Amino acid sequence: MTSMTLLSCLRRAANTNATLQWRFIHTLQRRQQLHQQCRRMHAATTAATATTTRDSCNETKFNANGSEQRRAMSSSSSSSAPKLVAVAESRRFMIDCFLAVKVPQAHAEAQADLLVAADHRGHFSHGMNRLEMYINDLAINSTDGGAEPVVLKETPSTAWVDGRNGLGAVVGNYCMDLAIKKAKQVGVGWVCAKGSNHYGMAGWYSIRAMDQGLVGISMTNTSPLMAPTRSKEAALGTNPLAVGAPATNGDKFLLDMATTAVAVGKIEIQRRKGAPLPDGWAQDPSGNVTNDAELGFSTGCLMPLGGSELTSGYKGYGLGAMVDILTGVMSGAHYSTQVRKWTHAGANSAADLGQVFIAVDPNCFAPNFEERMSDFNSRLRSSAPTDSSKPVLLAGDKESQNMQAVNAVGGIQYLENQLKTCAALAEKLKIKPLGFL
Repeated sequence: MTSMTLLSCLRRAANTNATLQWRFIHTLQRRQQLHQQCRRMHAATTAATATTTRDSCNETKFNANGSEQRRAMSSSSSSSAPKLVAVAESRRFMIDCFLAVKVPQAHAEAQADLLVAADHRGHFSHGMNRLEMYINDLAINSTDGGAEPVVLKETPSTAWVDGRNGLGAVVGNYCMDLAIKKAKQVGVGWVCAKGSNHYGMAGWYSIRAMDQGLVGISMTNTSPLMAPTRSKEAALGTNPLAVGAPATNGDKFLLDMATTAVAVGKIEIQRRKGAPLPDGWAQDPSGNVTNDAELGFSTGCLMPLGGSELTSGYKGYGLGAMVDILTGVMSGAHYSTQVRKWTHAGANSAADLGQVFIAVDPNCFAPNFEERMSDFNSRLRSSAPTDSSKPVLLAGDKESQNMQAVNAVGGIQYLENQLKTCAALAEKLKIKPLGFL
């Protein structure tokens, strides 16, 4: 791909200011040059040498900000190319994994579409990082991969759904589609589900509503991982929420956030990297802040959004409780410490998570919603930045940038430890291993 092709691709991106475009183009060009250089060097080495030596190139990885992280690799006389996985190949691999544990084709595709979308957008904590946990749950029958949701109670604008212990994406897609149908008929659709499982990236369901010109809202409770303010024990989940609103020309506002300081998947990613945790992410068994990713993960006690009481962590705690009320309590699902613990080995009991899916037709209110949303977005993005090299972003901009980066280089770059997990899964399930570009 030439630099002109990159420039052409980026010019099509909506609502990105000139400063951000130039920095992003420059970054992509450096990434592509590095990728090509490493491939040339790799082709010149023998297979025997490649297995015993490491490359002297710097491996470049885009983070969610569209900026770059460089990890210096140990130097030697030869190099190996960065391993990139095409989006379609990532999807193929995940579908094959689900099919290997007897998940029906349509359900396998629905779950894989959600996971690869998360990786494409840079939400690695909610993409292939979750695959092993789903497969283990399915293998021991604590999740029913073939279950179809059913409506228990319904009005023109509401529905109560039993997910029947089905895959989270299957339950979530069904519920949001039902909410969308009701919103188109009466202006709003509010659907609560019980008996669901981990439903992945919360924003996936808001996007589903936005694609129909609606405002979309999604929430779920999770296994207890948040320590309420002043507690050293987890009593709430990460309890994420997402809100999406469409604007003109494909622009949007898409908030997708945990009510803990971070999602637990980000702790897992730090473990995979062998990197420390920032202050305010997790507690140790005594309730003190810890920077040790292994200790933070094993303790399983994340801090609320905001961190400590001094920095208003009680607000994140309150938001997490609100989500649990609207999902677990309202749907009749498990809530708070009733929800099972969940590990990579799977769990021996059903999750029975509660979830809510809301779709709203903005045309029921003031006219020209999308045009005014575009103006709203423009006003936020054009705010004077504290650092001219870091323009103000809107919720959803980071994900759009990451998708552009992936598309420009042709694939997703996973962490080495994640690739090892995929290789082990392929061997265990006897499926075709993940392929690289």
